[in-house]
Amino acid sequence: MHAHVIPDRFSERDGWPRIERDGGARLLVSGSLRFNARDAFFDAGRRLEAMDASGVDAEVVSPMPPLLDYARPPDDGRELCRAINEFIARLCEVAPRRLLGLGTVPLQDPDLAARELAEVRGAGLSGVEIGSNVAGRSLGEERFLGFFQEAERLRVPVFVHALGPTFGDRLPGPAMASFGFATEIALAAASIVTGGTAARCPDLRLAFSHGAGGFPLMLTRAQWFWGGTWDEAPPAEPREGPSPAEYARRFYYDTLVFDRRALRYLVDMIGARRLLVGTDFPAMPREQPAGRTLMALGLPADVLEDITWNNCVRFLGLE
Repeated sequence: MHAHVIPDRFSERDGWPRIERDGGARLLVSGSLRFNARDAFFDAGRRLEAMDASGVDAEVVSPMPPLLDYARPPDDGRELCRAINEFIARLCEVAPRRLLGLGTVPLQDPDLAARELAEVRGAGLSGVEIGSNVAGRSLGEERFLGFFQEAERLRVPVFVHALGPTFGDRLPGPAMASFGFATEIALAAASIVTGGTAARCPDLRLAFSHGAGGFPLMLTRAQWFWGGTWDEAPPAEPREGPSPAEYARRFYYDTLVFDRRALRYLVDMIGARRLLVGTDFPAMPREQPAGRTLMALGLPADVLEDITWNNCVRFLGLE
């Protein structure tokens, strides 16, 4: 859960991404971005070979984040999303028990995006991937509530991927990859709680990339301000509704946090039934085998089975 694809070609439209050749390599070109698109991004055969080499039985694939372009006009965005979704659906048809696809929707127009959820389902995709902000707007804003309510109604799982931090001026130096995206995805998760979406969409299946960055560690402070006690003890005075931690445990989180200590914290704070193995492949190299650090934690067999398989099945709503 959390691996990416790039289409092998795009329609020649003004402002759309394109694939260029650079010697034997393919490049994804979008605005100022020039990204080396390895064969595994778009070639199902190469992808399956790489999965076999890493011990991966099945993989949930979603668009490479630069393709989540919320700056373009909504109608044009819808057409681009449909083209990307069609490619992902075709890729997954090669091995439908091993490749499961998440599409994308034009969230710059939340109402249009909500209507497109049925199209995503109709294309045979398992859910959608969205960015952690929409052209700088927080996911927790009221304007996006209808989209999340429709995803809840249709039982479409939503994977939130860190995208384009909006506070780059506050992180001088080359900090975006190391600090920026982890902070950005934490803000997205927190906004879903503070903005009321978590309360109003109790059955929404929502997952966050990279363990939601610093969000799980923020919960301890949020719990204290909610209940006035340490160690998640019962609140000093009666409180209405779930606590911040209880809301957070409705979400799912991938395990791409790069350190056994961070993984242990996620297991302790969030709970093993809400964790999904993430790799970011092929944008990043996988551990060999995939999930090696997770499997070295000494977790009970049933807990490990949840994290490496069952939780993803539950998140996607599969039989």
